[in-house]
Amino acid sequence: MKNLDPKRARWIRIRMGILCGLMACGLGAIVSGAYRIEVEDGKDWYELAERQRQRRLHITPKRGTVYDRNGAPLAESVEVPSVSLDAVEMLRGIEERYVPMRSQQYAERIAQVLALPVEEVAEKIGRRRRFAWLKRRISEQEAEGIRGLSERTQRHPIRGLVIEGEGRRFYPNRELAGPLLGFVAPDGLGKEGLELSLEHELRGEASEVKGLRDRSGRLIFADSVENEQSLAGHNVHLTIDKAIQFTAERELAAAMRTYEALGGSIVVVEPSTGEVLAMASAPGYNPNDYSSSDPDARRNRCVVDRFEPGSTMKVFTMAAAIASKSISPTATLYCEEGNMPIDNVVIHDTHPAKWLTPTQILSLSSNIGMAKIGLGLGEQRLYEGYRRFGFGDVTGLPVPGESSGVLRPRGRPWVQVETASAAFGQGISVTSLQLAMAMAAVANQGRLMEPVLVKRVTDSTGLPLFEAAPKVRRDTVPAHVARLVSEMLVAVTEGEGTGIEAAIPGFRVAGKTATAQKIDPATGRYTDTHYVASFVGFIPNDRPRLTIAVVLDEPMGGTYAGGSVAGPVFRRVGEMSLRYLGVTPRGNTPMKLSEVAEQAGGDIAESTYQALGKGRAGEAPAPSAAPPPAAPVRIGEVRVPDLTGLPARAALKSVTELGLSASIEGTGRIARQEPAPGSVLSKGAAVKLFFEPPS
Repeated sequence: MKNLDPKRARWIRIRMGILCGLMACGLGAIVSGAYRIEVEDGKDWYELAERQRQRRLHITPKRGTVYDRNGAPLAESVEVPSVSLDAVEMLRGIEERYVPMRSQQYAERIAQVLALPVEEVAEKIGRRRRFAWLKRRISEQEAEGIRGLSERTQRHPIRGLVIEGEGRRFYPNRELAGPLLGFVAPDGLGKEGLELSLEHELRGEASEVKGLRDRSGRLIFADSVENEQSLAGHNVHLTIDKAIQFTAERELAAAMRTYEALGGSIVVVEPSTGEVLAMASAPGYNPNDYSSSDPDARRNRCVVDRFEPGSTMKVFTMAAAIASKSISPTATLYCEEGNMPIDNVVIHDTHPAKWLTPTQILSLSSNIGMAKIGLGLGEQRLYEGYRRFGFGDVTGLPVPGESSGVLRPRGRPWVQVETASAAFGQGISVTSLQLAMAMAAVANQGRLMEPVLVKRVTDSTGLPLFEAAPKVRRDTVPAHVARLVSEMLVAVTEGEGTGIEAAIPGFRVAGKTATAQKIDPATGRYTDTHYVASFVGFIPNDRPRLTIAVVLDEPMGGTYAGGSVAGPVFRRVGEMSLRYLGVTPRGNTPMKLSEVAEQAGGDIAESTYQALGKGRAGEAPAPSAAPPPAAPVRIGEVRVPDLTGLPARAALKSVTELGLSASIEGTGRIARQEPAPGSVLSKGAAVKLFFEPPS
C-alpha cells in the first residue's frame, strides 16, 4: 500500500470496505434466515421433515370371531395374500423415453400371472402412484408367480410389487345361519346381519404405526404397537346352538321343497332364559359367496317379515280373558253352528259346533268362540293384553331391520268387528320372533323374558367384556293362568285337536296351529288361495325346555293348513332337539288335577280343570260324578278308564292299549260302560260299551 499512489490505495480501501460490508450483510441475512428456519419456523420444518422421513402404517385389526354357544366358529377371519403396486419404485432409474415401452412389458407380464386385462394393469402403472391395488385375495399360485417376477435372477426384474396378508371373512358352515350372520364386504365392513349390527365389537380399533423409510420408500424400522387390542377385534359368543340351528334349517328347507312355499322361518327359544337357540330363515344363502345371492334371500325373515298370525293369537286372547276373569275355564259358549254375522261381515268356523268349552275353542280353533271371548274382554283390555305379551314393539335383539309388527294403538279404538277379528289374529301383524317370545312367556309361568342372542363378548386374549344374564321384561299373566292355558293347549295336539301332527311320542306338547289368510294387494280383501301356515308351541308341557315357532309363507300343493304343514316341522325339530339336549320322554299321561292345582299355587280350584278335555264338541259338558274308591292294582291287572262321551274309535283305542277287549252295543257315543270306571280287571277281560246317538 505504501508504494501505491495514495488515491489508488484509498480506493482499494474503499472497495475492501464495501466488500466486507456486503459480506457482513450477506452473513447477517444467512444468520437471520437460519434463525427464522431453526427457531421461528422450526416446528413446521420439523414436521415436514418427519413426514418425508417417516412412513405411517394404518393397522386394520383382525376381525373378531363369531362362535355358537358351545364354542364352534360360525364366522372367522383368515389371512389371504393380496398384491399391490408401487409404480414410482417400479419405474425408478428408467430413462423417460423408455418408460412407455417398459411399462407395457411389465403390464403384460403381470397381467399374465394375475389373469387381468393388460390395459387395466398398464393404466395403473401409468398413474405413477405410490400405492394401488392390483388384485386382492389372490391364490397361492398367483402369489408365487408375482414373487418370481421380482427375482433378481431375471433379466428385467420387476420392482414395486408388494404381497401382503389381508383379512378375509370365512364362514366354515357355508349356508348355516347365513341371513342371521350377514357378510363382510371387501372393504372390511359388515354389511348385513350380525356382521353389521356388531360392527364395533367385531372390527376393533384401527391403530397407526410410524416407521422410517429409505429413498425408495421402503419401511426399514417401525415402532411397536402401543395398543395391543388394535391387533384383533372382539370375539362374540352367541346363544345359537349349531346343532339345533342345523336341524331347524334342514327341516325348514325340506318343508319349503315339499309345499313349494315362498319363504319360511323357525325360531327356537329356551323359555326360562329367553336365549335364542336357533333362528332359521328360508330361502337362505352362502355368505362366502354373497355376491351371487338374491338380495331377498339375505333377509332375516324371523325379525323382518311381519304377517297376520291368525289363530295363534287365540292363545294370548284366552290368557288375557282368563286373567281378567271375563270368562271362566268351565264356561260354555254357543258357537252359532259355524256362522256368526257381526257388523257387515260373517265369521266362519272350519269346525262348526254349537256349545264349546274354552279348551275346545282352542283345540278346534273356533273363530266364533274366540270372537265372543274377545268381545267380552273388550277392545282396551284385549289391546293391553297383547301389549303385555310384547306385540307391537321390537324385542331389542341386536339385528338390523327388526320390525315391531302392527298393533293398532289405543288412540284409534277398534270397532266391534275389528275387536272380534283381532281376537283370532286378523287385522294385526307380528314377527316370528315376537310369536316365539310370547309363547315362551306362557311356558315360563307368565314371565316375558328379554330375548338373548349375544351370550358374551371377549377380547382377543379371552378376557370377558360383556356377559348376558336372563332378564324379565314383565309379567304377562299370573302364573296359575299361564299354567292353566298351557294345559288347555295340550288338547290342541291330542284327540280331535287341529295340531295332532305336532305331537311328539313320549312328551306332552302344548301348542297352537294357525292358517291365516293373506290379503290380495289388488283387491285389498282376504284371498282364499294364499295362506300363512304356522305352529307355535313348547315342550315338554310340564317342564318346558324349548319353545318353537314355525311359519311357512304361501304353502302350495293343495295343503296349506297350519296343523298339516307347520305341525310336522315342529315335531321333527322338537324331537331331534330334545334328543340332542338329553331330555328323555316322560310319557303322554296327563297330570293329576291335584298336581296341577298344587303347581298353580292353589289359586285355581280343581273344579276349574274339569273343562280340560272333557265334554263333546257341540255339547255343554255334563257335571262329573265322583269316582268310586280306588282299588289296588296288581301285576297283570289294569284299571278301567272313564270312556263316557268318547266316539267308538277313540274308545276302542283306549281299551286295546290297556290289553282289554271290548263289546259294543248301539251307535253314537258312549253313554255308559260295564264295569264302572275305576274298576280293576285282569288283562284280556272284556268291557261292555253302550253307545247312544247324540240328542
